[in-house]
Amino acid sequence: MQNPGSETPDRFPAQERFADGAQFIGGRLTKGTSGRTHTVIDPATGEDVLVYELAGTDDVDAAVAAAREAFPAWAAATPGERSDALHRFAAVLAERAEDFARAESLQCGKPLKLTREFDVPGTIDNTAFFAGAARHLQGQSAGEYSGDHTSYVRREPIGVVGSIAPWNYPLQMAAWKVLPAIAAGNTIVLKPAELTPLTALLFAQAATDAGIPDGVINIVTGTGKEAGEHLVGHPDVVMTSFTGSTAVGKRVAEVATATVKRLHLELGGKAPFLVFDDADVEAAANGAVAGALINTGQDCTAATRAYVQRPLYDEFVERTAALMESVRLGDPFAPGTDLGPLISHVQRDRVAGFVDRARGYARVVTGGESPQDALKDGAYYRPTLIADAPQDSEVVQAEIFGPVLVVLPFDTDDEGIRLANDTPYGLAASAWSRDVYRANRATREIKAGCVWVNDHIPIISEMPHGGYKASGFGKDMSAYSFEEYTQIKHVMFDNTAVARKDWHRTVFGDR
Repeated sequence: MQNPGSETPDRFPAQERFADGAQFIGGRLTKGTSGRTHTVIDPATGEDVLVYELAGTDDVDAAVAAAREAFPAWAAATPGERSDALHRFAAVLAERAEDFARAESLQCGKPLKLTREFDVPGTIDNTAFFAGAARHLQGQSAGEYSGDHTSYVRREPIGVVGSIAPWNYPLQMAAWKVLPAIAAGNTIVLKPAELTPLTALLFAQAATDAGIPDGVINIVTGTGKEAGEHLVGHPDVVMTSFTGSTAVGKRVAEVATATVKRLHLELGGKAPFLVFDDADVEAAANGAVAGALINTGQDCTAATRAYVQRPLYDEFVERTAALMESVRLGDPFAPGTDLGPLISHVQRDRVAGFVDRARGYARVVTGGESPQDALKDGAYYRPTLIADAPQDSEVVQAEIFGPVLVVLPFDTDDEGIRLANDTPYGLAASAWSRDVYRANRATREIKAGCVWVNDHIPIISEMPHGGYKASGFGKDMSAYSFEEYTQIKHVMFDNTAVARKDWHRTVFGDR
């Protein structure tokens, strides 16, 4: 829909669409029972978007019960039946793409062109991928590995999955958690961030409208402390999948361990951007700005530490600063906007704190401030380039999660790779070089779950996403992710009738 005389679409009518509540349990919207409300705020304007009742522990219990009730029938469905349902789901998502794009832009402050061209199409593609993958859940062929016995391996769904998704990519992270779980025959209870519940709720509604049975997908929107911890600790939840900070991930692991749950953790990142002296410096500078500013820097794979070999260092800093200064901040719904606000004023102030402290030990080349014009009421922060910070400083070592890139020089290839690995994190990285051997060495020696060469940030449904070290374990997307949501069973047949009758003699001897 368009406003009269304007190219800017109407904002998503969240209060109207979720008048029945912001919990989705057993196939319908309901109100939370915690006795407390939460307000979703448009980070671009500071205006209220949705006031809703938060989920309490009773809501989590109801959602888990709905998922548990739906599990036997969904697990028993054939791969073809689950695949058909997911194909219908992808079609419904495509029909409602504009709704999803506007809702995601409204709650996150993402430019509408980003949600239209990246978040929503990526989610539809993920759904189509797992629709196909549902038909390819395979064990191993039968074989005789022990005398007269035949063995084979079954892959089976594990049960009710409890997942917690972050606020930076609410739609995509919901999809990354829900799709492989249900494609494998599991049912799920997802807790989105209370800041950004809109698209997770739309996602569950679309699934129901596509014919996925009630209870297969449930959404509880509450706080991490109450709803999140109760979900992770629930005795009927057999697996926990969490995406978020490393600090919270440690708490999730602690709670899940008490009931011996399977864990899938995608945690923080501090991606190095390694530029060798034979790289195309113009391409590298463009890649650094795109990689650092994607989603206003609120991306755990964002380029945050650029290490540039000394012959290119000054030119890289100059080019990158000029590109950052050309980035257009603005209303996420305006066609010309390149960069939207951060998720909240709290997050903006956190990012500003990192930059302000860095002024005492590094050089802020450009940015480092909030706009004081028509955007002043939103959670905006200008793209920021920091140079010459010490390797052990907080802007180099800590996850800032904002539109901030730190640039440091290095001399030898050995030093560049060592500095790239000098972090507790290991989610993503990139290497920039025209020398295939140099680039190949970097991909081999950098300790990260994904290493791009002469690019930074693209992802595809067919390939895995997940980290090393403090960035967690387990994979999202791809067939690797699909297998995460299954358990393996060894089945063994005794092929001799005598052994079936007289097995006790083998164990106990003649009596």
